[in-house]
Amino acid sequence: MKYSEEIQKLLPLGYLYLVILGILKESIFNYQLGINILKYSTIMDILISPIAEFTSNPITLVFIVSLFVFHYYLPKIYLRNKDNKTLQKIFELKTTEELSEEEINKYHIFASFKMFALILLSFFVGTGVAGGYMTMHSIKENKLKYNNILNYNSGESEQIFLINSNSIYYFYVQKGNKSIKIAPIGAIKNIEKGLNIEILSK
Repeated sequence: MKYSEEIQKLLPLGYLYLVILGILKESIFNYQLGINILKYSTIMDILISPIAEFTSNPITLVFIVSLFVFHYYLPKIYLRNKDNKTLQKIFELKTTEELSEEEINKYHIFASFKMFALILLSFFVGTGVAGGYMTMHSIKENKLKYNNILNYNSGESEQIFLINSNSIYYFYVQKGNKSIKIAPIGAIKNIEKGLNIEILSK
């Protein structure tokens, strides 16, 4: 079986894994804020959560793409260095002397996929824990930048720090209030987002 065919077989499983990681990250992040995010999410929010995470900022996107490209070619690197004891020790690879060529290819693909999965797990859990902790700490210490204005359909407005949003809700903190508010998108006319003056000045 060709190398590309093996990768294609793993893609559906890989995306399912990413969706699970997306749910895990959002749950960890929002749990620290006292929010059960699954109660406020649709199926579509859950399915696109890993894509939303990857495209959250350019650095994250470059990191994920680079990681994917590296692990795509990693089985070939394993194969070219299958007799390298140092490489086997670093990546915890077992000896493949008694395996057929097809079995060697499958083993190297599995080893690469396993490492990729562990790195992604660390990334999603780490960003969920760190993001939730930093946000809650900023709320408690009143260190938020209220650079958005939420305009309701009723004509009322609030100056807010926007924590997150999905297809049906906004999650935010109103200026002068440390409580987290959850507002349905249907009640919101628009959000005025303040520009980052520091970036513009550079």
